Amino acid sequence: MKPCEQVRNRWECTSRRTVSGRVVQLVGELLLACVILPGAFPQRAVPDQSGAQAEDGYIGSRACAKCHPSIYESFSRTDMGRSMSEATGELLARIPQTASVAAPGLNRRYEVYTKDGKLYQSEFAATAAGKEVFRETHKLDYLIGSGANGMGAIVKQGVYLFEAPLSFYAKPGQWALSPGYEFGDYGFNRPILTGCIACHSGRARVAGAESGRFQEPPFAELAIGCENCHGPGEAHVVAADTGSLPGSIVNPAKLSPWLTNNICMSCHQTGDARVLQPGKTIRDFRPGAPLHDTLSIFLVPFGRESTPKDDLLEHYLSMRLSRCYLNSGGRLTCISCHDPHVQPSHQEAPEYFRRKCLSCHTEKSCAVPVSLRQHKTPPDDCAGCHMPKRDVNVISHSVLTNHRILAEAEEPFPDIAFHLTTTQLPDLVNLTADPATSETLSPLVRLQAYAQVVLAHSEYRPRYWSLATQLKTSHPENVDVLEALADEAVQKHSAEGSSQAVQYLQEAIRHGATNPVTFEELAKLLAAANRDSEALDVLHKGIKLAPYDAELYRASIKILVARNEMRGACDVAAEGQRKFPQDDVLRALLPRCDNFLAPDKESK
Repeated sequence: MKPCEQVRNRWECTSRRTVSGRVVQLVGELLLACVILPGAFPQRAVPDQSGAQAEDGYIGSRACAKCHPSIYESFSRTDMGRSMSEATGELLARIPQTASVAAPGLNRRYEVYTKDGKLYQSEFAATAAGKEVFRETHKLDYLIGSGANGMGAIVKQGVYLFEAPLSFYAKPGQWALSPGYEFGDYGFNRPILTGCIACHSGRARVAGAESGRFQEPPFAELAIGCENCHGPGEAHVVAADTGSLPGSIVNPAKLSPWLTNNICMSCHQTGDARVLQPGKTIRDFRPGAPLHDTLSIFLVPFGRESTPKDDLLEHYLSMRLSRCYLNSGGRLTCISCHDPHVQPSHQEAPEYFRRKCLSCHTEKSCAVPVSLRQHKTPPDDCAGCHMPKRDVNVISHSVLTNHRILAEAEEPFPDIAFHLTTTQLPDLVNLTADPATSETLSPLVRLQAYAQVVLAHSEYRPRYWSLATQLKTSHPENVDVLEALADEAVQKHSAEGSSQAVQYLQEAIRHGATNPVTFEELAKLLAAANRDSEALDVLHKGIKLAPYDAELYRASIKILVARNEMRGACDVAAEGQRKFPQDDVLRALLPRCDNFLAPDKESK
């Protein structure tokens, strides 16, 4: 059983699907960048990836700097402007360059070291006598996160990008296991996915949405830049030369409050399901356009006895349920309090945000006497009292500001929090639905939302199956419909159900399924029906599609060993060990392979 099935680690499973109740671990929010807070590291310019060509009108932040140098320099010092960087000597000087970390429960050790000005990580295991069982070492190519809470690390293997096992945490000032690695050993094979990297970089050039495959170079711009909030800048640069500037670029401050918040919501609101509209990719979202045209974010409605205990990356929802937002009639926006171009230091923040509060409130608005407020440290810290920071349970050594602005501690949720659903969608809250217009939602989007929600809320599974059955006639070739029908068929636990599931999964693959679990589950069902050759063919196709999914290799080996085809099993095991040296299951087969192949070696 994978860690996502044992613990609802939302950061492992943000982007996922199910087939017969299994979870696809489409890995990894690289959370250290999700909870960036001000001021941990010195200034650094926004890095553009040299050599990358302009795409879709995007030209990079340095083009903006020519006319807006002060804004560019100021933004370069913010956490967003430092969200990602190459692991260069300048940056390495600010973090520990050596470390040794143990994970006793996994019998693993990790090391960090530098060589020739480059940063490396190693993972290894040793016997009780101290003999190394394996060691895998990779150069760290990118560091993700500003360093305020910490930094994750990315390694590049060919055209694939993966997370490294250790991350740097600023609070204790040390390297430790990356989020999620306490539950299982992913080695250096945890792919960087589109939905994750889109919010942590300026412009990622993804080639395979579910495999961690990227174009070359992988980034048109490394750190979050001007165009992430203002949209493509090419037309604006042309307009500057012709004198026709108005309307050539998006200014979030001039948008409606809803559209302004949509820009921030795309990365700062997770929900229980995030679903792309049919035919869309995350790169299709443009600032100034409604987010729901590209992406819908859903929440399982909560009751008075089940209010959220954690608002990590639920910033928009938290703000929306604040008295300040409600009393503003929805006019309060993220940029009412945050200027994306400026980030105050830790020392400046209390007074900076206090002035933001006093733009709507007065000194008399606070019930606490001025004399008492002045004696607190820091004095008159509105945000410190009404938006307190708290530890993030799912990310070690990290804190996050509570964006539900509270008049007093333990303030109950407002009544509207329990009435967020609509008659059109009574069982999910569509956070991206424009409150000013009637809601329209594709049933295919709703189906995908159910597919994600059922992992933590099994009560949604009958609705998931029922909707798939309704869509079977109108969308017989849709992969999500076919996978949902297969999920229902497998749950019948009968020969007939297994046969139906095989047909659905075969159709899903024929129509472009990319979920590795689809291939694994189909192979499992075929093998159970004594259709081993077909099962091996399916797994071979899965490995070509997702060459870094270890389960595909294990499943192939299991079938080959059962068929007594040791040569084939050993070939797969050897290839698997090259890709997954940390995998104990694959390694355990190698001694048998050595014995099996020994006669061939001797004859040669």
